[in-house]
Formats: sequence, C-alpha cells, structure tokens
Amino acid sequence: MTQFAWPSFEPALMHFARMKSGVTAVLAKPTLLCAIVAIACAAGGIASSQTFPNRPIRLVVGFAPAGPADVMARLIGQHLTSILGQGIVIDNRPGAGGTIGARAVAESDPDGYTLLLGNTSTLVISPLIYKNVNYDPVKGFAPIAALGTTSNLLIVNPALPVKSVQELIALARAHPGKLNYASAGIGTPPHLIGEMFKQRLNLDVVHVPYKGGGPSVAATVAGETQFSFENPASSLPLVEAGRVRALASTSDRRSSQMPDVPTMIEAGIADFTSVSFTGVVAPAGTPGAIVDRLNAAINASLQSPEIAGTLVKLGVDAKISSPQEFAAFLGAERDKWAAVIKAAGVRAE
Repeated sequence: MTQFAWPSFEPALMHFARMKSGVTAVLAKPTLLCAIVAIACAAGGIASSQTFPNRPIRLVVGFAPAGPADVMARLIGQHLTSILGQGIVIDNRPGAGGTIGARAVAESDPDGYTLLLGNTSTLVISPLIYKNVNYDPVKGFAPIAALGTTSNLLIVNPALPVKSVQELIALARAHPGKLNYASAGIGTPPHLIGEMFKQRLNLDVVHVPYKGGGPSVAATVAGETQFSFENPASSLPLVEAGRVRALASTSDRRSSQMPDVPTMIEAGIADFTSVSFTGVVAPAGTPGAIVDRLNAAINASLQSPEIAGTLVKLGVDAKISSPQEFAAFLGAERDKWAAVIKAAGVRAE
C-alpha cells in the first residue's frame, strides 16, 4: 500500500503562536484545530485516490439480466477487472425504467466503489416523464465516461407504397391520422423519436405503444403499424430478409453495416439525429482523481479489439470521452428530449 507522508503541523503552530492580530487564544485554538482537520481530511482523500481500487467495484444495472444493458455491463466489466486489478460485480436492479437502480447508486457513498451503468432512459428520459424518481439526474451523479451510442432505423412495412422518407412524409400528409407507428412503450426512445418526427414535420400520425421492442418490430412486420424507429440489432436481419424496408438511420453518418441506407439528414430533414447512449456514472461527490482513474480504464477497455468487435455486432458505436465531454453530452440530450416531451405531453403510465 502506498504510504502517504503526513505534513508537519509545526510551522502552522508557530505561525499561530506569533499572531498579534488581537485574536484571543480562545478563538485561535478552535481555528487551528479546524485547519488541522481540513489538512488531514485532504490528505486522507489523496491517499484513498492513490490506492483506488483496493476492493471489488459494484456496477449497478437498472435492467434485467441478458438484456442489452446487462450485456454491455458484463462486457466492460471483464476488461475493467484486468485493467484495475479488482473484480467488477454486476448488480441487476430492474424496474421503473431503470430508476430503481439509479436511485440506489445516487444514495451510495461517493467512494468509487458503487457505479451505475446509465443510459438514455435512466439519465435522461425517465426523470422527465416519471413523477417520483427520487433522484436528480444532474446533481445526483458524477459523469465518468460514455461507452457507446446506438442509432435507430426508420423502417416501414414493405406493403407500404413508399421507398424514401420524403415519400413517407407525403403519404402521411395525404392521409392525416391514418398512418400509425409502433414503439416499445410510452417514453421509450422509439416513441420519442416518433414524436420528434411528428413535431418537426407537423404530421398527424398515431402512436401505438407495445410492451417491448420485440412486439413493436413484429407489429411493423405484420402490418399492424406502418412504420417504426427500431434498434438496428433487431431490425437489420429483417431488412436483409426483405420483411421490412429501411428508409433512413437517425445517426449523423451512414452505418458500415448499412452503407446504402441514408441518414435522416441526407433524406432531407435538417438536424434530425437521435442516438441512445450507454455510459458510466458515480454518485455525486466522488473524488476527481477516482473519476479520472475510472475514465482512463473505461476508455482503454473501449479500444481493445475484442470489445470494439463485439460492439459493432451489437450495433453500438464506441465513444471515447472525458468526464467533462460526457457531462456536456448528457446536458444536451436532456435539453433536446425535455422539449420533445413537453410538446407531446408525454407522461409515464
């Protein structure tokens, strides 16, 4: 263990003994004691940062095992274990859109040993649509690092007579209130992307929420709904099989897996981008040195060939970021979706 050289307090004692400012001894003694305590606390913080981590780290996931968030947590956890020299324990706490796990982390000690695998739901959307999440997504956490982002595909049932985004827009305008789109549920990214699509283009289309991404995609395949904004991991195989047609991606650039599919911007809708993100945060108040240590370890993990290759298969774009860059990204995402949610009047059921 690294030994910390405690500073000598003798110079401070000599200084206070020589004070001739008229401060009485009764006041000087408590003042000196406070100074000594402050120095000792700072020294202890430095020492703990230098030895971090010296025991296993708990990574809380607010979703069930085997889901996308859990897969990401275990993938990153394995590499962090080898880099940090301590085990990463995955703690699944599903429920309420991920807010149960997020609250548990926000209320934990800010020592770096309890972290949250946060995402668009837990750190942005859920606090905006649920009445009582019992944590502040801004003041409750210290951003550490982004892990990756996933765009969505605008897909349509192949029987729909459209082959481009502009043709879909024209059809919707010609038949107001007749087209509908599926989502994985109220407040999910596919729902809010659809709302943003409606708002930007002033369209009258109907939202049909389903219980999960699987039923949502199946509804578009079966023709129950005409279109939806889906995760590439679930929709790309259907596109390749001809069971749905992909019109555009919500990313800011074309995917290497779908080079022939334009972005929404290329399809003629200015500034229309949307990504779902995953990242790691700690409780607010976690020492900066520990945040930086974790950030460096996460970024190193993301650059490993094994993780990079796996993320591509999952349809995830790895994102290298500093804590400050991740914090700025979170702020921009909250501002964007808060405006969409307010305009649509979205509230969780």
